[in-house]
Amino acid sequence: MTFSLLPERKVFRDTIHSYIHVEHTLIWQLINTPEMQRMKRIHQLGGTYQVFPTAEHSRFSHALGAYEIARRLLSEVPSIHEALNDVDGMTLLCAALLHDIGHGPFSHAFEMIHPIRHEEYSVAILLGPSRVHEVLEHAHEGLAQAVASVLKKEHPLPLLNQLVSSQIDADRMDYLLRDAYFTGTPYGAFDVSRVLRLALVHQGRLVFKESGMAAVENFMMGRYHMYRQVYFHPASMSYEVMIAKWFQRFSDLVEQHYPFQSSYPQVLPFVGRHQVTIPEYLAMDDMTLLFSIRMSGEEADPILQDLSDRILNRRLFRHQRVDREEDIQALQAKVALEHPLAYYFYVDRPTQTVYKKYGRNDQDAVYLMTPNYKVEELSKMSAVVRALKNDRLAADDETLVFYP
Repeated sequence: MTFSLLPERKVFRDTIHSYIHVEHTLIWQLINTPEMQRMKRIHQLGGTYQVFPTAEHSRFSHALGAYEIARRLLSEVPSIHEALNDVDGMTLLCAALLHDIGHGPFSHAFEMIHPIRHEEYSVAILLGPSRVHEVLEHAHEGLAQAVASVLKKEHPLPLLNQLVSSQIDADRMDYLLRDAYFTGTPYGAFDVSRVLRLALVHQGRLVFKESGMAAVENFMMGRYHMYRQVYFHPASMSYEVMIAKWFQRFSDLVEQHYPFQSSYPQVLPFVGRHQVTIPEYLAMDDMTLLFSIRMSGEEADPILQDLSDRILNRRLFRHQRVDREEDIQALQAKVALEHPLAYYFYVDRPTQTVYKKYGRNDQDAVYLMTPNYKVEELSKMSAVVRALKNDRLAADDETLVFYP
């Protein structure tokens, strides 16, 4: 089938891609759903704007950027265009646009509060009931399930899974460029046009030409440095820890039947470790959570008051790097003299492997094609990536402790 086109192509002016092009009616309708518009109220980098003041960009702008990368892959890489029919091509575009639709407030930080991963909510929103589900199914029966299968990395065409969620995909290509720009750092910059020119399909799998291995290595190194310098910045982690501690105190007070002065209707459903309904989940965003935190500062509970003030006025927990258990215990004893540890002490060991082979049939790994059409996994050909593969990146390879 052929999906209908808009009478006139729509464009978004974008800092990263110059223009984001929308020509299909379905994509335009999806962008205008309440679920997509909610993403404007979700910070892309959680609490990182507390450290990098210009990192105010949203999940919405990133979603558009990931869509644009997918659109370029589909239109500029002939072998990708030839490998996908109209429905598969639209599935790719929709999956790139909607891949983060289930993010909670402050993006990944919310998973410290609510244990259900955002990917599960993304799938639940796609499968309905939701406006996104209605739009997808009206355009083509079964499209919502097809997009959901890509987000779960279970689509029968491995190529679709790779293009949306793998070691080099539309998602990562946009967020590295976007996050680097808005944090004002050079670490995530890479030659996206060069990477796109290197891409091709071989035996149903996305591969890259060996001649451009340096561009792929640059992409991987950019990701490495962004984690070390931005994503694992201890001050932004401290802000997110305080939000989690505020929610922990709020939940404990609910269970103790504390007489709150305000009602907190959007926060209360998240007390407990169960999955909430889609309408309840979509009602929660950065603005809603921050307003609830602001209102809690007027409660009589001194801990809730203090945590509210710390969050709103950037009185961050201090952080200290330690490498011995005895040091952690000594800090605990010191903090316990003045504060309850449950709300004022947190130990974190953030880790991230920049490059790894994982997933069904290694569909997430990166493969290079030599001039004689031999395909090899990236780390076997690149000493740089081989080193990254063996480095389980941590925040300076130490444990971080947060306390007042």
